[in-house]
Amino acid sequence: MDVEKGLIFDIQSHSIHDGPGSRTTLFMSGCRLSCQWCANPESWQPQEKMLFSEMRCVASQGCTRCVENCACQAITIAGGKLMLDNAQCQVCRALTCIDACPSQALKRCGYNYSAEALLQRLQHDRDFWGEEGGVTFSGGDPFVQHRFLENIAHRCREAGIHTAIETTAYVREDIFLSTMRFIDFAFIDVKHLDTHLHRQYTGVDNTLILSNIRALVQQGWTGRLVLRVPMIAGINDTDDNMQALATFMKSAGVYEVNLLPFHRLGESKWQQLGKTYPGQHWQPPTDVELSAFELFFTQQRLACYIGSDTPF
Repeated sequence: MDVEKGLIFDIQSHSIHDGPGSRTTLFMSGCRLSCQWCANPESWQPQEKMLFSEMRCVASQGCTRCVENCACQAITIAGGKLMLDNAQCQVCRALTCIDACPSQALKRCGYNYSAEALLQRLQHDRDFWGEEGGVTFSGGDPFVQHRFLENIAHRCREAGIHTAIETTAYVREDIFLSTMRFIDFAFIDVKHLDTHLHRQYTGVDNTLILSNIRALVQQGWTGRLVLRVPMIAGINDTDDNMQALATFMKSAGVYEVNLLPFHRLGESKWQQLGKTYPGQHWQPPTDVELSAFELFFTQQRLACYIGSDTPF
């Protein structure tokens, strides 16, 4: 794992929901969870990969350039339709087919950036942040590239850049606490309080995540922490789960939670990766149910924000 280079699959300037002010959000590749509702499944593996948009493809018009330039012989055309061997495509490192595609139906996902190049980009955006803005490290989960993350976060701190992070906190405690020294604001995901169900829907249990949250507070970290919960009807929107979350928050010394209604914005990315999207029939809780949960947390003397209403 490199200290000076990081794999970034997207950079978004002028983000207003990822921390205080207007921000530049760096989406870092790699995640140790595999959430069935993930909006960025292209981020799971810390490697360059390919996305395929069938709508953009012009194979039906006779184009065969990707087939001719495929290093793995993983692309075929049948009946004017492009067919991919996704298992081969996702481990390919050449990705020569992408550069050959004239319609951008094949898209590269993930570029290596040096710490210096990212700092230059952040300094370029700095004039547009306002007084409260800065950089947000997102993903994926930035802690998969923890050596690079700590390096760039430290250098941002030295440059006077406000730092925020969106993370699952699923990482070894000493690594987590070491890097969080350079973070000013954090969204930490808590998908479910039931360990078995957390593993069922994300691929890992929640023990390390909850332990890291406790350790961060106990260490005396001076940043602001907001827990985030993706709310999915029939999965984690139960009274028992909300009660367990409130109990955990009070015992851990955390007092803010953001409930995010489920959405299907990542479904097209699953399709572009040749994956089956598990959440096609899932629904968010109703507005009435979300309002009831907001009232519940308020009565527990915990701040609760719905959707993008987190005050910064």
